[in-house]
Order: sequence, then C-alpha cells, then structure tokens
Amino acid sequence: MERMPYRTDLDVHVATAAPTSTLISETSSTASDWREALPVLAAGQVVLRELRPSDAASLFTMLTTAEVARFISPPPTTVEGFERFIDWTLRQRAAGCYACFAVTVAGQDTAIGIFQVRALDRSFETAEWGFAIGSPFWGTGVFDQGAHLVLEFVFDTIGVQRLEARAAVRNGRGNGALRKVGAVQEGVLRRSFFRNGEYLDQALYAILADDYRAEQDARYPDVVFVH
Repeated sequence: MERMPYRTDLDVHVATAAPTSTLISETSSTASDWREALPVLAAGQVVLRELRPSDAASLFTMLTTAEVARFISPPPTTVEGFERFIDWTLRQRAAGCYACFAVTVAGQDTAIGIFQVRALDRSFETAEWGFAIGSPFWGTGVFDQGAHLVLEFVFDTIGVQRLEARAAVRNGRGNGALRKVGAVQEGVLRRSFFRNGEYLDQALYAILADDYRAEQDARYPDVVFVH
C-alpha cells in the first residue's frame, strides 16, 4: 500500500443522530448496511473487523517500523495520530466512500495491520485498495487470507466492478502479494510516488469483479458462490 488516503483536507464529516455502529453486533459475519458498521469477516487464522480507538497503540507499533513504512505514505507518527486516523476512517465509512478493516489473528484481538478500500467514483464501482501488515506476520498466510476476505466484501457487498492498486516497482513483496491474489499489472506510473526524498515508479494493478468471480468458480467447482 503506497498511499494512505488519510488527508485532513479531504475529510468528510457526516452528521448523525446517534452512533449507529454501537447497535450492530460485531459477532455477525454480515451487516445489512456496511455504512453503519463493517461486518466481521473471518477465514482460517484471520479475523477482519472495524477499527477501534484502542487499536491505535498496536497499529503504531506495527506500521511505523522501517521495513513496513518504507513503501507507504508516512503513517501517523504518534499513538494520538493513529487515534485521529481511526476516527477519520469511521467518518469516511459512514459517508459511504471508504472502508478500513483491522487485521487480527483468531484467538487474539490485537490489530496487526489494516486493509483499506476507497471509492474512485461516486458509485463506488471503481475503487482502490491498500494494505499494511506488521512484519512479524509476513509470510504467515495472514495477507492471503485477509485479502480474499476483502475482495469478496468489495465485489459482493459494496458492488465494486474494478479494484485498483499501486505498488512501488521496487516493492517486490508488495508486487508479489498483489499478483498472488489475481491482480493484473496494467502499466507503470512513472515517478508517481514521492517517498524519502525521491520519486518512485509505481506499477498499476487491477482486479475486475467478473475475472475474480470466474477464477473463484474455476478454483472451487464444487462450491456454490452467491454473487
């Protein structure tokens, strides 16, 4: 994930009569309206859930290390900064233009990373996703399991038809992760990402809803998918 879309100048404030997210059970695997509260998604060892203010400290620890932060936009530099980021994600979700899941491991409730999706058009049919996982969990299958949960949510719940991602060309791990879940590289965006005093080329990837569903149907011929 090269760009964290958290920008205070683009913040969207939504007036609500009551905090409806507290009225929806977090143990449910589905939600009638993801804008009110994100569903809890689980597969294998991974559980994805809505971010909470209490996640700020663990995210600060996991996502500000040199190896994780090397190819992403600078994350918040304090626990308080992550608290503001989490509050922002909830407002953006309520506005219907963004979703951000905390990544946790089954049996534990500590946030070890995030998956985020943001709309690129008003209909949310074209979107961009990004991710950041704490390095102690690299190579453990957490990304792969979490990514497929996010893809199912994006295509089947939100209704996205085209999902884009960007990865610095130098980011071999990030490029490999995207290809592993079926993303197709469509081009190179030259000098499109400024990080650590230099401009980096980025690869542009996309996954189409129809392609993803066809791949899932082919991989699991005995499973009936509800699209």
